[in-house]
Amino acid sequence: MVVLEWLVLLGLGGLVFWSIVNLIRTNQQQQRLENAFYRILETQNSCISLIQLAATARVDAPIARQYLDTQAQAFGALPEADAEGNAFYRFPKLQRFESTRGRF
Repeated sequence: MVVLEWLVLLGLGGLVFWSIVNLIRTNQQQQRLENAFYRILETQNSCISLIQLAATARVDAPIARQYLDTQAQAFGALPEADAEGNAFYRFPKLQRFESTRGRF
């Protein structure tokens, strides 16, 4: 009976450990996606392709596609294709506003 209790506890401990590791990995991927997304928008004239995002964020294409589709829906971006047939999204232009702090 004691052996069974130890096995159950060991199994639960392993499950908790695996869940924590998976959560950390997912959070890191999301952070890389977010950083890559805004960096690409800034440097590529508000145009971004799936391959750019996946490569820059170092994530698998399905994960990058899900993120990109969510962002496109949130910002109202539409898919387009260039002259060579490569698909990309064109997002609204990023506009930087100067801080007016201290100015009257």
